[in-house]
Amino acid sequence: MAEQALSDVRVLDLTSHIAGPYCTKLLADYGADVIKVERPGTGDVARCLGPFPNDEPHPEKSGLFIHLNTNKRSITLNIETATGKKILKELVKNTDILVETFAPGYLPGLGLGYNDLSQINPKLVMASITPFGQTGPYKNYKATDLVMYGMGPLLYSTGLPEREPVKMGGTVTTSVGGNVAAPFILGAYLGARLQGKGQYLDISLQEIQCAQTERASSQIAGFAYSGAITPRQPGGLKVLGIPNDIYPCKDGYVLFMTMPLWWPRVAQMLDRPDLITDPRFADFATRLANEDQFNAILYPWLMEHTKAEIVEKASKAKEAAMGVNTPEDVFKNIQFAARDYWADVEHPVAGIIKQTGAVFKMQRGGFKVRRPAPLLGQHNIEVYCEELGYSREELVSLRELGVI
Repeated sequence: MAEQALSDVRVLDLTSHIAGPYCTKLLADYGADVIKVERPGTGDVARCLGPFPNDEPHPEKSGLFIHLNTNKRSITLNIETATGKKILKELVKNTDILVETFAPGYLPGLGLGYNDLSQINPKLVMASITPFGQTGPYKNYKATDLVMYGMGPLLYSTGLPEREPVKMGGTVTTSVGGNVAAPFILGAYLGARLQGKGQYLDISLQEIQCAQTERASSQIAGFAYSGAITPRQPGGLKVLGIPNDIYPCKDGYVLFMTMPLWWPRVAQMLDRPDLITDPRFADFATRLANEDQFNAILYPWLMEHTKAEIVEKASKAKEAAMGVNTPEDVFKNIQFAARDYWADVEHPVAGIIKQTGAVFKMQRGGFKVRRPAPLLGQHNIEVYCEELGYSREELVSLRELGVI
């Protein structure tokens, strides 16, 4: 029996930046042998992106690259050379899945498109992840995460109604794109195993964003059905009641969500039973009208209590509340610790790094850290000599010729 769920799967990773590497990382974390093919000399562009320890850039210390490429092997290969094309085709012979993020038409122009490679390996599953897909008027456009976010429906409804839209933090579109692409690809791989024939997947990050369940698909469906455009909401969700927003407290911030009938719970949480009969807060309308007066009671109470204390009091009163966690809070969270979520990975250059672990638990064959993110070209000898049969002398020549 295979040690992990995907231990018998071999993947060629011709991706860079975030979406593609995150997709192949998910496969590698569950056992797939992912060979990352990088450009000689420079490698994946993510090697140049932070965070870096002490803000000192180093191609082997990028926190982003290390996170996205743990459990993979790295080889260097210039696929624009005749020998590089020949070597890639040799690798494809024993590959189950190939994932790439080049511009549309680039690989076919080199004679390395799916039609070319499937002649070598009919069971090959090949996936291209690009901003807008392989067809259509936008196919050759480049895009940042901000552009992709704005191209979908989410940005328009994020932020204050009286101000311009504001993007959510982080690399939302590219990260979600990689996350969604992985199961798509595994579905195609399963079909190839059952039917004996591979196929090509054209994956558009724009289309993934519109389909994702995190508000996007509901906004699209809402407009299609009724013509309604989801507005930016003032002050959180106070249309449901108060408190209903993010508020400061003694050691950070806390989030409340209150439904109109929950006012007695709010009074219990604050240990102010008199608020239940206070005429200023007699009903939903008067509470909203007198929010400033309520805040004069709420804010001093908040500043006297920590996040943990507030959540405990809210829980006892059955009021919905949570502390807004900092990254430090997340690392110290007792729930993550109880489920053994974090993985300490020792990197030969960057040292010991705490990384996210299993995104889901399996009874057997689940997540495992087998190796740290690779150094650039670290596995050239292992792959070229031990697996493809090239000699050390030939590798020296290939390096001098700029092939690897």
